[in-house]
Order: sequence, then C-alpha cells, then structure tokens
Amino acid sequence: MSDVTIFLILAVATGIAAFIQGTVGIGFALVVAPVMGLLRPDLLPVALLTLMLPLNAYVGLRERDAIDWKGVGWVSLGRLPGTLVGLSILLVVSTNGLNQLIGASTILAVLAGLFAPVFQPNRSACAAVGLVTGVTETATGVGGPPLALLYQHRPGPVLRATIAFCFLVGELISLAVLALAGQFQLHQWLWALALLPPLAVGSIASRLVHQRLDARRMRLGVLSFAMLSGIVLLIPR
Repeated sequence: MSDVTIFLILAVATGIAAFIQGTVGIGFALVVAPVMGLLRPDLLPVALLTLMLPLNAYVGLRERDAIDWKGVGWVSLGRLPGTLVGLSILLVVSTNGLNQLIGASTILAVLAGLFAPVFQPNRSACAAVGLVTGVTETATGVGGPPLALLYQHRPGPVLRATIAFCFLVGELISLAVLALAGQFQLHQWLWALALLPPLAVGSIASRLVHQRLDARRMRLGVLSFAMLSGIVLLIPR
C-alpha cells in the first residue's frame, strides 16, 4: 500500500475520530490507534499523542467552565508513575508486540466501558485512573476509556471538558518523557503535522452537534468499532 493511500485512510480516520471525541468526550485514540497500528505502527505513540494536543486543548477550552479541576489534579498526579511504566513497556516490546498490546488493551477498555458498575469519582479513583492511563497512553496512545468510565455519570460538558484537560496534561507529560528517552523521530512529527487539517475539520464539525447528538448511540458505535479494530490487531501477521 502506497504512502498516499495510507495517508488518505489515516486522514479520514483522524477527521472522524476528532468529530467523535469533540462530540462525546472520548473516541479519538480508540479509532485512530488501531488504524495507525495496522498501517504505520512506527508512528505510535508519538504522532497520535501529538495530534491529541490541539484536539484536547480545543475541546477543553470550549467548555472550560465545566472542568472538574480537582479531578484533573488527582488524575495528573497518578499519571506520573504510570508514564514511566508505559515508557518501560514501549522500550522492550516489538512492533508486533505493540500491536498485540494495543489490541488487547482496546478490547479490555471496551469491555470495561460496557460492563463497569456505576461509581462516583473520588481522590483514590482519580489517582488510580491516572496511573492506568499513564501506562496505556504512553505505551500505545490509548488512554480514554478509564477516564470515560470515571466521569461517565457526570453531565456531558463536565465529562468532555475534564477528560480533555486530563488528556492535555497527561499527553504533555508522556511526550516529555518520550523525548527524554529518545523516542521521537522526525517522520512522526511530519505525519502528525500533515494530519492537522482533517483533525481541525472534525473538531470544528463537532461544535455544531455536540449538544444535540445522541451521545449514548455514538458511544456504542465507537466501542463497537474499537472492539473490531482490537480483534483485527490481535490476529498474527
């Protein structure tokens, strides 16, 4: 498959994923990471994390009055040790192994999203979720489902804006640690830069419908796609 074809597929996935995350608060990494893992696993996680910076800044600022700042603080505190564990995994796992890890973590995240019991976020829960998110997002780029579970019973603006800022802080931490570990490569940045236009289109489009779209059905659609993608990634190649 040519680079042009791969770019077009990733561009479509990026635009759709930005629209989904801007609408319901999660979904970008669940959509893009499996596709990127199949077509260009060398771009993970740096290109994915880089793309999520402007997306989450936009979503968080759009509904900034609804942010749970205490939750952001505790999640970020838990994120620090988790990031180091995620980096350790990234350094020792092969490309095929990383695909397997992304696939397995995606499937587990989907199952957790479907069957987890109702609970309200507190300090311990926020810190624990930050720890898990630090591990999975630094290693694979996927970290949204634990945060979505944490805030799934809060109002839509609180969920979207708080998760966005948790992501933003966490991604900065992960990228800084990855840079210090020498895991950045120029082509990862160039691909992320090239994918910014479809990211912007999807993000802006979400503003038109994020207060009106049936978030429950959209969330189920995201989880279904993620489950299928995770299964495909688990198939040995």
